Amino acid sequence: MDQIIVGVDTHKSNHIAVAINMQGARLGVMSIPTTPGGYHGLEAWATGLGSVKAFGIEGTGSYGAGLSRDLLAKGHTVLDVMRPNRQLRYLHGKSDSLDAEGAARSVLNGQATALAKTQGGTSEMIRHIKIARDSAVKAKSQAMITLKTLIINAPAELRASLDQIKGPITLVRHIAALRPGEITSPTTSAKTAMRAIARRWLVLHEEIFVHEQELERMVTDKAPELMKSHGISTLTVAEMLILVGDNPERIRSEAALAKLCGVCPIPASSGKTNRMRLNRGGNRQANAALYRVAIVRMRDDHETKIYTARRTAEGKTRREIVRCIKRYIVREIYNALCRPKSPIAA
Repeated sequence: MDQIIVGVDTHKSNHIAVAINMQGARLGVMSIPTTPGGYHGLEAWATGLGSVKAFGIEGTGSYGAGLSRDLLAKGHTVLDVMRPNRQLRYLHGKSDSLDAEGAARSVLNGQATALAKTQGGTSEMIRHIKIARDSAVKAKSQAMITLKTLIINAPAELRASLDQIKGPITLVRHIAALRPGEITSPTTSAKTAMRAIARRWLVLHEEIFVHEQELERMVTDKAPELMKSHGISTLTVAEMLILVGDNPERIRSEAALAKLCGVCPIPASSGKTNRMRLNRGGNRQANAALYRVAIVRMRDDHETKIYTARRTAEGKTRREIVRCIKRYIVREIYNALCRPKSPIAA
């Protein structure tokens, strides 16, 4: 049977699929619900049209995650497709079937080459726990800001008594132990509000501690060598494992990983001007994690200090040196997480 390519435009409740052959002719369109039965129906429909070369799915990390996992588990090739070009959409119109056909054609012309994450192993579990941890950190920070605002606006006597307490944790525990009683005055109402927020802060503090302990355990089991590297912490390794996913073979080179992290230069030449510019794309959280590692190594690591001094003598600025160090860190991470392990000789 002739090979076909299936493009899928994903939504919350339903997906639209369009199949094309290798000559670009449109073979058919199908709408399925986002259920296991719908995923099975899509596969049966596609294999009935021909031998499926690949599925091009828009949003494999969001609305298309379930379909992507199902197809990967059945042995199909799934490629992650970027959203349609805005200019083409403006010229040719917008519909779900057109978006699905555009996804299929981006696979056909070689524009979409990124393999989808399997999302079925330790990296996906780390991603879930880190989402919960980051959400708790954000809520904890907001609770502290609100608590400090209440203290500033509290009645003078209450504020004066609280200002005598040193240390944020000591202050929060003191407020959480307050017994305001019945609300009969602004002082008792302020104590009641402060106590509620302080107790919320303590609960979030404990939740964050539990999440970080679990992250450290999973990350150490997954990448023990990387955890021993200077300046690389649990959260940095977790961020990199989330970026790489459970199928690191989809990242073909360290240059590809550098591009995913946004630490590779971008050509910006025109006419007689020949230059490179900073890459502002990629995963910005991974980029920020690399920046923190670079700063720590420039401050504490002996070899990095020597490298920094040499590059400074060559006329490089601090910002340029940090970019170079980030690129070296990417190489180290690629070797630890993505490079295929050579078989041990007997």
